[in-house]
This record gives sequence, C-alpha cells and structure tokens, in this order.
Amino acid sequence: MNNKVEELKAKVLEAQSKNDIAALYVLESEAHETFDEETLHGFYANILDLALEKLTTTLESHKKLNMDEVQDFATSRALYEYAMEHYSAGAIKDAAALFEVLSGMTTDDKFSWSLKLHWHAADQGIALDDFMEKMADIEVTQNNGTFYISGFKKEAQELLDNAQQQGA
Repeated sequence: MNNKVEELKAKVLEAQSKNDIAALYVLESEAHETFDEETLHGFYANILDLALEKLTTTLESHKKLNMDEVQDFATSRALYEYAMEHYSAGAIKDAAALFEVLSGMTTDDKFSWSLKLHWHAADQGIALDDFMEKMADIEVTQNNGTFYISGFKKEAQELLDNAQQQGA
C-alpha cells in the first residue's frame, strides 16, 4: 500500500479514537480521492457509528444537539445523511422516524422546522423524488449553504399545516 493511503488511514484512526466526527468530515474529500469503494464504505460507516453513539448519549442525558458546537453539527449532518439514505432507498417509514427524532434533537429552530417537513412528507408516504420536485426548493437551499434541504415551496408548508391540524 502506498504512503498516501497509510497516512490517511492514520489520520482517520486518530479522529475515530477521539470520537471526532468533524475531523472525519474534514478528511472526506481526501478519502474519496484515496480510498477504494470498500474502504470508503467503512469510512462512512465509522462516521455513522460515532454519530449514533453521540445520539444515544444525547438522548440519555436529556439534552439537545447544539448546532453551534462543531461535534454536534457534524453529528446532525451524519444523522441527516443517514435518514436521507433511508429515504432514497425507499425505506420511507424508517426515514420518517429518523427525521422525527432529529427534528426534536436540536436547538436550531431552522433545522428542526426543516426536518419536520421531511418527517411529515415521509410519514405521508411521499417518495423522495416527489418531495424534491414538489416541496424542496434547491436554489434556496444552495443559497442558504446548508448541508440539509432548507428551502421549501409553499406545498411543504401546507403539508406541515395539515399534519399539525391532524395532531401529528
């Protein structure tokens, strides 16, 4: 194995040993350039494992993730990406459950509101492609510079209003 791969693996192991999800995200583009598919899959699995550990700790301590804290921000990103993977794979009910938990797990009102829209869309059985086409506003999201879908069309707010009227 070449030096570049070994050096990157050492950096990844150091970040993992420190439970540093943010550092792993800093290494992400280098990992894409350096690792093979199997190693890259393990890289993301490690991020997810650390994020799930952090989620468990946060839930047990009855606290919320603070998006101003680097590790909480990275944890939120990892868990959001995990939920979106479920949504993309057609595991809509699992995605809805993850979005629901995440919507209540953060001190960031914008993130929470956005995830409530994700949650209710998935809970209503709306496929990801339809959600992206009919409810998400990608241009606004890109302008917002968020890692999550944060721009929405009026149909999304209507869905949320209907869900709240039904007591969800």
